[in-house]
Amino acid sequence: MSAVELPEGYPPAPAPLARPVVDDHTHLDGLDDATVEALLAAAAAAGVPRAVQIGCDLPAARWTVRAAERWPQLVGGVAIHPNEAPLLAARGQLDAALAEVEALAAHPRVRVVGETGLDAFRTDLSDPGAAAAQLRSFRAHVAMARRTGRVLQIHDRDAHEQVLAVLEEEGAPQRTVFHCFSGDAAMARYCAERGWYLSFAGTLTFRSAGGLREALAAVPLEQVLVETDAPYLTPVPHRGRRNASHLMPHTVRCVAEVTRRAEEEVCEILAATADSLYGPW
Repeated sequence: MSAVELPEGYPPAPAPLARPVVDDHTHLDGLDDATVEALLAAAAAAGVPRAVQIGCDLPAARWTVRAAERWPQLVGGVAIHPNEAPLLAARGQLDAALAEVEALAAHPRVRVVGETGLDAFRTDLSDPGAAAAQLRSFRAHVAMARRTGRVLQIHDRDAHEQVLAVLEEEGAPQRTVFHCFSGDAAMARYCAERGWYLSFAGTLTFRSAGGLREALAAVPLEQVLVETDAPYLTPVPHRGRRNASHLMPHTVRCVAEVTRRAEEEVCEILAATADSLYGPW
């Protein structure tokens, strides 16, 4: 790993993983090309040679398509983030934005519609207008994923019951992934029973995240993915610093510890699940 120079401000990589895995959800948009290339090289050296780049506003979604065309290590996901939906609706632009997202989702390098869902943390869902916009956008994305045959990636922040209700009402695609899963063990079992997938981020490594580790232990490992949500949610021991895919081994090793499996076996299962969901890179 010492041969790969990291951009300034990023924590050092841990020892590389026993087998290569996929970063299920990262945000590289907003970085210059040289930084993206350096981070992709560092990730590959750490055992994370592929990633799903998520663009969740229109500029980021457009960049995601270009990035997936340029860098073979990436496939894309496009959406309008739940917190963007009320802003666009207030300007009368939500329908046009959703139409553009669907057009971008048709690109063969785009494999995901998302992240989409509900967010009660940054948006006051007691505001009828904001709630209506988030719900309308979420329902539209679910239908879009079904029409395009793309994986649906869910953003669920402080809105577990509402998110599950929408997925049941709309008929979630079989390939539905809860990005940065934040529910408890009961919710994890509920999702797994429906064939959905749970993606765990660096939060799994936090000392306070005992409930998340219980959720992981409650479901089949074959329905688990691992992500960074970079540049956010950096795993221990670098919590609070800028995240990137080369740090994902910390989270993967936490998965191995919680599930009491060998690292090599965990990596093989995670990689096979990502391949089954997203297809060839």
